[in-house]
Amino acid sequence: MMIKNKKIKVLIVDDSAVVRQTLSEIFSSDKDIEVIGTAQDPIVAAQKMSVQAPDVITLDIEMPRMDGLTFLRKIMHQHPLPVVICSSLVGNGTETLAKAIEYGAIEIVAKPQQGTAVFLQEARIILCDAIKAAFLAKPVKLRKSNQIRPKLNADAMLKKNSSYAMAKTTETIVVVGASTGGTEALAVFLSALPINSPGMVIVQHMPEGFTKTFAERLNGLSAVTVKEACNGDSILRGHVLLAPGNKHIICKRSGSRYYVEVQSGPLVSRHRPSVDVLFRSAANYIGKNAVGIIMTGMGDDGAKGMKEMSDAGAYTIAQDEASCVVFGMSNEAIKTGGVNKVLPLEKIAQEIFTRTK
Repeated sequence: MMIKNKKIKVLIVDDSAVVRQTLSEIFSSDKDIEVIGTAQDPIVAAQKMSVQAPDVITLDIEMPRMDGLTFLRKIMHQHPLPVVICSSLVGNGTETLAKAIEYGAIEIVAKPQQGTAVFLQEARIILCDAIKAAFLAKPVKLRKSNQIRPKLNADAMLKKNSSYAMAKTTETIVVVGASTGGTEALAVFLSALPINSPGMVIVQHMPEGFTKTFAERLNGLSAVTVKEACNGDSILRGHVLLAPGNKHIICKRSGSRYYVEVQSGPLVSRHRPSVDVLFRSAANYIGKNAVGIIMTGMGDDGAKGMKEMSDAGAYTIAQDEASCVVFGMSNEAIKTGGVNKVLPLEKIAQEIFTRTK
């Protein structure tokens, strides 16, 4: 992960002394990250940046003297840097964070709150991964991140078993996985789909509280209907179900009806929702009737699941390197040999339409 033997330099900007201390401790526990400073507001942050430039900034939204969105826009306009938004996502925060994505934030994570040791450990993993993902979103060669702890695979949620899948039919279900850069990639992809597109289920790595607003944004951009998934929702033609933040989503079948289960559970491939869980369920229950798409993102979530889908007879697509913000998840899926076709982002929708019309 390190470049020229130097750690990723992080500046923490948050008006809460407790949050600044907590984030400092979390990042300092990772050998690839160095906290070079903290600031209680953007004015102080700008002063510190003039002395030492960070590689990544973590930024709160509500702060004195200057709010985080204003500071984000200034950064991206004057001296673009990878920014990770750290917010508690309360009240109207989700709408504010939607603006943060428009203004160029690379990652969005929930602020760590006081709670159990398990929660804090999970927050540490998510936060450190967000810093590394933001760093890798810069134009540098992708490097495999160091694992903080052994990763759980999809077995933690459901066992591999393709006997539930129907034989090949005329109905197709599309499953999609994305992470860093996926918010805009999904907007491009979905806006190009016709209204009669196959039913679709999406996992975008995103924190709890933000996916509903994100689904509404996608719905406004698309001919298809997009909503945050609820437990038991049917997977229908012309409809897209987005996994809720902090919940796994699983495709199931009852007779000829496909539907989703939304479940709690452990982090899988260090994520919840996990693409591997979604893809495992597609291999198990949809089989040859599934199309899998893996998009831009850091790490390897979805790579094993896509290979399982391919082995079950599904048609699989990976976004190409040139159009990915981070060529991690797609690259790892390609390496497994489970990808049928590698395409630029703007051609994926046409490929789906051609295969399923």
